[in-house]
Amino acid sequence: MAAGLALIDKPEGWTSHDVVAKTRRLAGTRKVGHAGTLDPMATGLLLLGVDAGTKLLTFLVGADKTYLATIRLGASTVTDDREGETVSVAEPSALASLDAPAIEAALEPLRGDILQSPSAVSAIKVDGERAYARVRAGESVELPKRPVRVDRLEVLGEIRRVEADGAHFIDLDVIVDCSSGTYIRAIARDLGEALGVGGHLTALRRTRIGGYSVEAAQKLDQLVQQDGEPLRVLPLADAARAEFTVRELTDQEVVDLVHGKRLALGSIARDSAPEPIAAISPAGKLIAVLERSSNQLKSLVVFAGESDA
Repeated sequence: MAAGLALIDKPEGWTSHDVVAKTRRLAGTRKVGHAGTLDPMATGLLLLGVDAGTKLLTFLVGADKTYLATIRLGASTVTDDREGETVSVAEPSALASLDAPAIEAALEPLRGDILQSPSAVSAIKVDGERAYARVRAGESVELPKRPVRVDRLEVLGEIRRVEADGAHFIDLDVIVDCSSGTYIRAIARDLGEALGVGGHLTALRRTRIGGYSVEAAQKLDQLVQQDGEPLRVLPLADAARAEFTVRELTDQEVVDLVHGKRLALGSIARDSAPEPIAAISPAGKLIAVLERSSNQLKSLVVFAGESDA
């Protein structure tokens, strides 16, 4: 199978590791990696590198992302989502006084460049051990705040007043555009805390990673069923064009890059074009990923000789 990126629409209940393992079998290679996991409860876009495509993942893990989520106000959980044990439930009177303007006011401080405390049940390591393992062992874990950016945090439609298991809640659907490393569960938690009623996620779907959309992804259940559709892999050059600045090469520049030489900036303006930069041959192949070095371009990764390079 050609090297590149596989875009997978993960269903609920699968771990990201499960999806990687299944993709290895579908692609017929052990060399498959991901550009960021999703919790089992979450659905949506997983970006997987296949063979030489794994070399692109380093440049994709930090890409901005878009999520659709449902936040439930009125209860807090250990995990900040519906998978965790409930630790508090608000009084109905506290929820009755909340309305859309009050919720909007509480959302405003969660937008822009903020310091966010990650959810305690996360893969972040504390003294060499995953935070979620410490929480499950009964420890109280408070992770230090870290800078993240929330470019968009909007309520979609009307808020909904619901009743479940004899308790009253408010559900709201939101769309979030954010930097890598942002915890949507933490947004739900912090919104609930700001309103004094608690909050957690009941649904989460990732719809975008950088320039890649879930609309172009294959549904995993259609791949794994008997006689299912074949795995599609986005070729390296197409994958790079979707996310990186492109520097078109001459035949001589292809030779120069393969031999470790640096290139002139050429069509890449010195300060304007974002990095990294994909170097594409006249034949439409990805030759290397570049970065600026003074007034030249140098290789970060060279793909010459790789399948579908």
